[in-house]
Amino acid sequence: MNKVDRRLNVTSYETDYALWCAEQGLLLRAGRFDALDRENLAEEIESLGRSDKREVKSRFEVLLRHLLKWEFQPAKRNQGWYATIVEQRTQLQLLLEDSPSLRGLPAEQQPAMYELARKNASAETGLHLSTFPELCPYSTHEALTLGFLPGEPFLPGIHHE
Repeated sequence: MNKVDRRLNVTSYETDYALWCAEQGLLLRAGRFDALDRENLAEEIESLGRSDKREVKSRFEVLLRHLLKWEFQPAKRNQGWYATIVEQRTQLQLLLEDSPSLRGLPAEQQPAMYELARKNASAETGLHLSTFPELCPYSTHEALTLGFLPGEPFLPGIHHE
């Protein structure tokens, strides 16, 4: 359906979200601005940006948590932790390439995300919270750099216990 019927009764946002989205897209493409649900459409567009921000913050927290676990539990280092670190960095890089205006967000959010990562690392490892430094021991640049790993080097494929 490429053309919008002028008699189209637009589905309400609350009734069927997926259909509402499809209809709003058709109305936009057809230039039927008078028929758009402008308020909900604006809210949805704004929420897309908030979603990207939440994803950057979440992935950065996971990255910092795994860097802490990596550094402070060297006997338990494993391929899974390494893969998580690489995955979070890769996905963050892709997000920041798609939305360059968010490039400063990891540095801006580092204190809050580090504090959360510190608490979560303590909960996951069973190590006392005081094991982990109060201030983030990694610069934002280090944390996001693909080759950076704190502590001793890790050789993938080699058992490290």
